[in-house]
Amino acid sequence: MSHPVESAVAKDALRADLLARRLARPAEERAAAAEAIVAALLRGLDGVGTLAAFVPEPDEPGAGLLPRGYAQLGARVLLPVVLPTGRLMDWAVDTGELETGRFGLLQPVGPRLGPEAIGAADAVVVPALAVDGLGFRLGRGGGYYDRALVHARPDAVLVTVVFDDERLDELPREVHDQPVTAVVTPSAGWVDLVPTQR
Repeated sequence: MSHPVESAVAKDALRADLLARRLARPAEERAAAAEAIVAALLRGLDGVGTLAAFVPEPDEPGAGLLPRGYAQLGARVLLPVVLPTGRLMDWAVDTGELETGRFGLLQPVGPRLGPEAIGAADAVVVPALAVDGLGFRLGRGGGYYDRALVHARPDAVLVTVVFDDERLDELPREVHDQPVTAVVTPSAGWVDLVPTQR
């Protein structure tokens, strides 16, 4: 692991490049990727009782089909709510009705369950801009999910979704980064990663 300042600078540069590539991705490619990702996620999450997931932004994998696609699982689905201040997330049950929250992100309406509610999830779908072979992911830089995953069960499946070219050999990381245990891409589908201590 490199020096924290060097890791942060390297992350920022990589993040900017990955975001630019996502924004330049053609709509047809995104739509085809979303279909493949949803199919692989549903196969990999079959049998899950409680799922914590997220609502993809338009440039993210799965946009347009998630979270609606999770209804096929018959699971209780929790979606994040970014709190009005600070860097913590709350959770609420997905009823199919979404509203615009902080940062313009879509979030569920209904009662808030608290930041620890993610601990009820058998599996957590985590957003990322990239992921490496050890399960370390690069997010958008706010640290919300690294803070949230502290409350996840130790045996919970943590899976991220990325485009094919966003699986990298190694990512810069910091001590607070929480690894995932699987990744889903349009071409490879569901791939289990080398377990890393959380």
